[in-house]
Amino acid sequence: MTAPHSRSRRAVAIPVGMVMASAFAFLPNIQAVAADAAPSAGASAVTADATSLSYVVNVFPGFGPSQYVKKAIARAGGTIVTSYDRIGVIVVHSANPDFAKVIRKVPGVQSAGNTRNAPLPAQSTTDEGAPKVLSAAEVASATADATAAQDPLEPLQWDLPAIKADKAHEKTLGSRKVTVAVIDTGVDDTHPDIAPNFDRAASVNCVTGKPDTTDGAWRPTAGESPHGTHVAGEIAAAKNGVGVTGVAPGVKVSGIKVSTTAGYFYTEAVVCGFVWAAEHGVDVTNNSYYTDPWYFNCKNDPDQKALVDAITRATQYAEHKGVVNVAAAGNENYDLAADEITDPVSPNDATPSDRVIDPSKCYDIPTQLPGVVTVASTGAKGIKSSFSNHGLGVIDIAAPGGDSTRFQTPAPPATSGLILGPLPGGTWGYMAGTSMASPHVAGVAALIKSTHPHASAALVKALLYAEADATPCTDPYDINGDGKVDAVCEGPKNYNGFYGHGVADALDAVTK
Repeated sequence: MTAPHSRSRRAVAIPVGMVMASAFAFLPNIQAVAADAAPSAGASAVTADATSLSYVVNVFPGFGPSQYVKKAIARAGGTIVTSYDRIGVIVVHSANPDFAKVIRKVPGVQSAGNTRNAPLPAQSTTDEGAPKVLSAAEVASATADATAAQDPLEPLQWDLPAIKADKAHEKTLGSRKVTVAVIDTGVDDTHPDIAPNFDRAASVNCVTGKPDTTDGAWRPTAGESPHGTHVAGEIAAAKNGVGVTGVAPGVKVSGIKVSTTAGYFYTEAVVCGFVWAAEHGVDVTNNSYYTDPWYFNCKNDPDQKALVDAITRATQYAEHKGVVNVAAAGNENYDLAADEITDPVSPNDATPSDRVIDPSKCYDIPTQLPGVVTVASTGAKGIKSSFSNHGLGVIDIAAPGGDSTRFQTPAPPATSGLILGPLPGGTWGYMAGTSMASPHVAGVAALIKSTHPHASAALVKALLYAEADATPCTDPYDINGDGKVDAVCEGPKNYNGFYGHGVADALDAVTK
């Protein structure tokens, strides 16, 4: 496939009433639809106007880098930004183009590589455009359809009954002792649907790779993506008589901002995010992105191997601390179990080129890392979304992420096949993608943790899979009805390449 991809697992926010062709123009491959040390005098020669890049240097976990490694980093022209000692990941800035090559030869260094190709600071803000606010008429129409037990816009949320969340809410809304962290583009905690459940103590800005706890640092600034706010609302929008309802409206949600203003999710920020979550009482993380600049990171490349190593250490550290990590599968309709895939977008912050990779050896991170819950997307008719990646042995579970209304039309009174959620500034709008599927699963995991407060991360995942509604392969899968198979599903009803163990079940999460 050669269509350009979005860097995160997302589409641009879609307002109610906007034509679906516009809605899906931003979803890839959908046709016709919507510092500790200073450089020493012996450092490699660098011109005065050389630009710094960011690196991760992976050493043995423990009590921090040795003095020998610190001195070697300085001699190679590096400056330590921060060090995550317990997992042995050091974040370094250097203007020496040979920094990684030099530091890999240092005893005690296990791997090292640059995390980006764009110079520091990252690229300028790109304006995604302000989504249209729901009109008074649209709000009034939805409100008229709402029952006394529903929030005003809940009739438009076909995704909640699709996973029996509406029935689950009759039993419980989830526990205030459970927190889901949205590792994303930032969360607007002032939104009336998010403010009641926001966990400030578990929120942070990790964009530089070093935690920034300044008040509000986790929020998206004007012009930045609404992605994280929408995701947070899907998980835990309060059931408070305002707007929409989250999958787990009684749990807490935090914002861990890891995306640059240009929308890049770099390794040092993602590592910071997982470590922060692990050490600040988070129970579940949602990860609706891939780590830039490589869509797939091949371990036979020393730079890419270092990125895989660093984030693997971070996700496993979080899981050992009891965190369930949930991630979106991606929006390219790739078969992640195929022998090869053509990746046309990497590196996405430099000059990409078509490269053929083996997805069993080149990883989408954190999606394909061991222990991470990988989520595929379904539409309003309950079948795989036209864009959703798939693959037997890769997909763990499925959940609503939306699809073109032309492909999968919801039952009335819902009017859009996309997912409705909050947007920064106190508004609401539609979005679609596996980015929207993953938070549904994160919400169900939070309900399981609420029901089983002492469950380990491994047990929560086991219950998540056991309680999912087994869904057989859609065969043949001809989503656009043109007589051609659009994707091939392999595996039996209870575990296959489209739906993994099945579609997430929120009711079972609170009753079993």
